[in-house]
Order: sequence, then structure tokens, then C-alpha cells
Amino acid sequence: MKQQKTLILFNYDWDQIAFGALKRQWPQSSRGFDLFTFPSNARLAWFDMERFVNISAWQAKLTGAKAVVSNHEQFGALCAALLAEKMGWPGTPVNAVLACQHKLHARRVLEEVAPEATVPALRVEAAYGGPIPDGLPYPGFVKPVKAAFSVLARQVDNQDELHRHTRFGPWELWVIRHLVEPFEREVKLRLPQAGTAHSLMLEQPVNARQYCLDGYVFNNEMHPLGIVDSVMYPGTDAFMRFDYPSQLASTAQAKAVDVARRFLQKIGFTHGLFNMEFFHDEETDRLTVIEFNPRMASQFSDLYSRVDGINLHEIALMLAHGQNPEQAARKKPKAGMASSLVYRALRPQDHPPFPDHVQMAAFRKQFPDALFFEFKKKPGQVERDFKWLRSYRYGIVHLDGKDRLDLFRNAQAASDVLGWPAPLSLTERALLSGESLAAKVA
Repeated sequence: MKQQKTLILFNYDWDQIAFGALKRQWPQSSRGFDLFTFPSNARLAWFDMERFVNISAWQAKLTGAKAVVSNHEQFGALCAALLAEKMGWPGTPVNAVLACQHKLHARRVLEEVAPEATVPALRVEAAYGGPIPDGLPYPGFVKPVKAAFSVLARQVDNQDELHRHTRFGPWELWVIRHLVEPFEREVKLRLPQAGTAHSLMLEQPVNARQYCLDGYVFNNEMHPLGIVDSVMYPGTDAFMRFDYPSQLASTAQAKAVDVARRFLQKIGFTHGLFNMEFFHDEETDRLTVIEFNPRMASQFSDLYSRVDGINLHEIALMLAHGQNPEQAARKKPKAGMASSLVYRALRPQDHPPFPDHVQMAAFRKQFPDALFFEFKKKPGQVERDFKWLRSYRYGIVHLDGKDRLDLFRNAQAASDVLGWPAPLSLTERALLSGESLAAKVA
């Protein structure tokens, strides 16, 4: 059955692929710009959220759209909530989006409803690029009160490190202010008790494995979908892989669901997809929340499709139209495990070669259902990535396997074809080496 039209805001990368595949059943139009591509991102200079929402409402009426959806963290999720409110459509409440995205306010809410799952945090009382106040607790993990993609998030061990980390050039200051200001205006109007989003926060560092809980709320009832393992490059906090399903113990998974339910109920999150990032310490069995995202983690949708046969993007469209996601069609799963492989340069002097046409033809032949992304950047962009993210992400590949070991085999084989180092730990590589040795002996 063909559905009514949906307006998709800031529709790029995984969203563009996944929503595009559903276009025949779910008619759609798009609005927004790509923050990472010139000249599209030049629109940041005059972006005004209220004007954007008003024009989107006009476009919706003109094209016959009856719902709105966005998985874009920086602007899209909030714009979609504002537009849904304006049009009287199903959507995540605006204040719930603000409460999730204002990371310091979210910490305060967690302290109230789930104190066992939060860590001490405070605002760094300093203007962008201003002097760092004395008396802050170190070591600490610093991050912007409002940001996306782990921008400017890192551990600092003393005041000098924090000072160096927060020195910005004129262009960087301009970008930061323009990224945060649209959110700041809505916070002042809707959630003034949260305080300014134009600042950094410092929280107690956590050394534990990282995970993501995905789920949705429909008719005020929370429904967990699954948990993804966030695997880091050894010795760093840079993502190396996202594996599904999780290896986390079922008791810890249940604890994550309980914490999420308490938080979402408190902030009035009555409708929509969400993603909760969290740590779990195996030795102490302690779970601590990193942050809540009031939208789908688009990068994971393909993983759920491969393993569970569910389409998170279709769930997003159903929610946007007020339909119960439990009625979503399920396909036969094709794999026992899937992964989003993240290829990174961890040193500025590393310049990974990009695969040529011959390599790509071989890759497509061997892995016809793989998703492949490459991110070519100019030297200045790479330099900025290292300052803001401490690494350069140059590629992503989605693969699956019958089980964990089969996934590792495919990851190694695909990486060999592309000419990139496989995103596997030494232990995981040893598993494959041991398997190869055993086969030779046999």
C-alpha cells in the first residue's frame, strides 16, 4: 500500500541510500544542506532555524507532505520536531529533543532519575578560546555542551592540555558559533533552565567498553530494538567498528533498557526513535550513560536489516505518520553478525591510498551487497579533522558473516582487496592467523 508523502530533512549519506530504497512505497521530498560538502555547506552562513521550518511548512503544503522525519543530529532532529509541532503531525516533542541534545542538562536529568548511571560533570566557565579557570578537576573528559560526531571531545590531564585544546582560529570560532547558535536560540525560548549551549563541559573520565542502545517510543511506551558494540582502535577512543548483535551480557543489556526508560519518561520523550550511548565496565558491572540522541543512528540501520530483517528507516517513516512500528514488515535475516568497518588514519602523516577502478571492481564482485563510502579530503580538511577528532576517517564498509569469525574473515578479505589495513585488533587478527595455520597443517 502506497503511503502519504514524507518530507525528509537533511537527507544525506546512509539516509539518502536507505530512504531512497523505500521511495516507491513511501513518496518523499527532501530539504536541507550537507554540512560536509562545499558549496552546500556555505548555507551555514545564513542558516536560521525558524525561517527554515517556516519554509519547510510551506514546501510541505505545496507538495502534499503529511509527515516529517530527520536523523541529522546537528540541525535535522530539532527542525523536524519543530515542524511536526507546527503542522500538528506526529513527532518527538521539541523539549525532549532539546533535553537530549543539551548534554549538560541531560547529565542533570540523569543524576535525578538514574544517579547510578551518571558521572560528575560541570560547565567550563569560559568563553570560546578564553582563559581556562583554575580549580577544575583533572583528569577530565571535555566535550561541547552541544555538538555531534564526537567533535572536540577528548580527555585532558591538566589545565595546560585543556588550554591548548580550546585555542581556535577565527574561522574555527565562526564555524562553532554558527553550528551552536540555532540550537541556543531554541534553548533560551523552550528550556532556559538548561543554561547556554555556547560552552564546554568537563566530566569524569570512564575507562570501559562502549555500546549503543537503539529503540523507539510509540504511544508513550518504549520499545528496545537492540544494542550495538562500539569497538575502538586499541589505545584510542576512535571508533574502529560497530558490531551487531552485541556481545554484552543480557543482564547489562536489561540494565541499559531500564536506564533509558527512566530518562526518556522524565524528559517527556513520548514518540520517536532514540539512541543511547553508554559504557559498561565488566569488572564492576557498572553502566554509565554517555549521551542520548533523539533520532535513529542511521549508520546502524543496515546492520539491523542484515541480522534481524528489520528496516529502521521504515520504522522512522511509520513513526512520522503515527503508525505502529510493530506492524513493520520483516525480511528473512541474511547474516548472523554484521559490522560497520571504520577506516582511519591515526597519524597526520599517514596518507592512505584510495582504491582504483580495478580494486573496486574486484571488491564489488567479491562483496556485491557491501556498502562502501570513501571520504577524500584536502590537506586543510584533514588537519582540521585531527584537531577536532584526533584522526581522519577515510572510509567505511558494511559487511556481514555467518558468525563473528566469518565476519572477521570477510573484513580482512575486503580490506586486502581495497588496499587498506583491516579494522581488527591484534587478538582478532591472531584468531584469523591461527585459523589459517590450522588449515595449512590439516
